[in-house]
Amino acid sequence: MRLQAQGIALLTSHLGDPSRPVLTTAQLLALENRARLAGPPGQGEVTGEYLVSLGCSPRLVRQVLSLLGEENRLMAYLDRAKAVGIVCLTRICAGYPRRLIRRLGELAPPVLWAMGDLSILEKPAIALVGSRELNRPNRAFAAATGEQVARQGWVLVSGDARGADRAAQNACLAAKGEVISILPWPLSAAWPGNRRLLLWEDSFDLPFSGPRALSRNRVIHSLGDATLVAQSGLRTGGTWSGTADNLRRGLSPVYVYADGSPAAQALAGMGAAPISMFQLEKLDLLVP
Repeated sequence: MRLQAQGIALLTSHLGDPSRPVLTTAQLLALENRARLAGPPGQGEVTGEYLVSLGCSPRLVRQVLSLLGEENRLMAYLDRAKAVGIVCLTRICAGYPRRLIRRLGELAPPVLWAMGDLSILEKPAIALVGSRELNRPNRAFAAATGEQVARQGWVLVSGDARGADRAAQNACLAAKGEVISILPWPLSAAWPGNRRLLLWEDSFDLPFSGPRALSRNRVIHSLGDATLVAQSGLRTGGTWSGTADNLRRGLSPVYVYADGSPAAQALAGMGAAPISMFQLEKLDLLVP
């Protein structure tokens, strides 16, 4: 791992420990911007004096030096990852998905952990999101999306949650398609096979949490060239918040299954395009 990539991982990844006092994305960006203006540290080593020259507070200096001093901890974590086929991708690594940089800019996750074929990240993709508790027509829409994605040569992006996510993922894999799953929980099943890529933000073995589940939504919406919403609650739940955030920021075109629900109508009023089951037969028409 390159020295700069190692620094990003040390500063922003919990390395499996929720109590590790990592920098926030905003702190990392401020530090990077100051360092860009000031130039690199002498002899490539970050010292307390260098951080003070960047305007860091004494507390931040101690925090940064403590985090950067845990190289052995990072190496051990990388070894654990390698043992199960997981690799670390910082946003300056060649394998990091460029569409996250294009669509999220400096707010792209500093670190991703990946398990599977990284080439899947470069292929055209359709994201599918939706509620965990689905009505029958909405479940059929999610499954049809997964099947059509596979048949038409796209990659499916989803979040691996029960309900819409897994209905779409299972249908896509059954039709010999490829899937990118962004997980908010540790790996709990066997190797996913050569047609599925697993991604984690921050760490690959942290327990599930609500903030982790919500945070991954921006990754799902940004990795898709279009995002389809199978079903959503009205102004509540992760599907709604992630879709509303996408519509505000324009991460990807949004289509919502026209089930006549108040939530679907509200999302359409915010800019999502209604979509029917019939329109799934020509996915290329959904992407500008």
